[in-house]
Amino acid sequence: MLKHGLIGFFDSGYGGLTVLKEVQALLPQYDYLYLGDNKRAPYGEKTQQEVYEYTWESIQYLFSQGCELVILACNTASAKALRRIQQNDLLAFPDKRVLGVIRPSAEIVGTYSQTNQLVVLGTRGTILSNTYLDEFNNHSPQTIVHQYACPSWVPIIESGKHASKEGLNLIKEDLDAIIKLYPQADVILLGCTHYPIIQDFIQTYLPSKIKVVSQGEIVAASLKDYLNRHDWLQKKLTQHASSKYLTTGNPADFEKQAKDILRLNIKVEQIKL
Repeated sequence: MLKHGLIGFFDSGYGGLTVLKEVQALLPQYDYLYLGDNKRAPYGEKTQQEVYEYTWESIQYLFSQGCELVILACNTASAKALRRIQQNDLLAFPDKRVLGVIRPSAEIVGTYSQTNQLVVLGTRGTILSNTYLDEFNNHSPQTIVHQYACPSWVPIIESGKHASKEGLNLIKEDLDAIIKLYPQADVILLGCTHYPIIQDFIQTYLPSKIKVVSQGEIVAASLKDYLNRHDWLQKKLTQHASSKYLTTGNPADFEKQAKDILRLNIKVEQIKL
């Protein structure tokens, strides 16, 4: 029998596991279904229409598997597809909800800066959408927000080359440019859920005055607050503390990356979309 009452998580790859991991730590009682669209990753260089189509197709699949709520644990999908899905497509699913990761970050990260200047790092698609600029303007207008695209980072991380000398040198080049371009910024927001995988290296490499912020704990706290404010939805969610993982790519590769990078031993099932 098909399960209902799940919380779905969607990402273009396995970067969204960095968010799910924090949500599971804060809200371990719920049942989760994670879908990584690894076969079509990365999303950062794809057109807005492609990202929308892939994201909505994946959300509908998660709905069909019993998810009542889906978290887009992907900044590119949140930037390029979320608004259209919420305003148009969900009209056919009035009892379902889809949330992103950009707004929760914009609501709180501005308060972390002493200089009122921060840098958002993201994929080219996320940066070009200017969604972060819009959200910070709404929720933290006093904050000067700089944006910097890191198009090579997701491919480096997805391929496992982020620990190689070549991969680290490419990451260093971007970090050196950021330091030079934005000397007053004292907060860097990792606006891609893959980037926390290299957060320790980023924090160590940057000057100590700069705080590096990932989204996992922020999204987890925001989700907890959202469920507390939407009791009708919370009551629909089952609580068996279970998690299931799906990928459109190679499940063995996904399992290895999750174990090597996130220290997670998981079993992954391959699906076709």
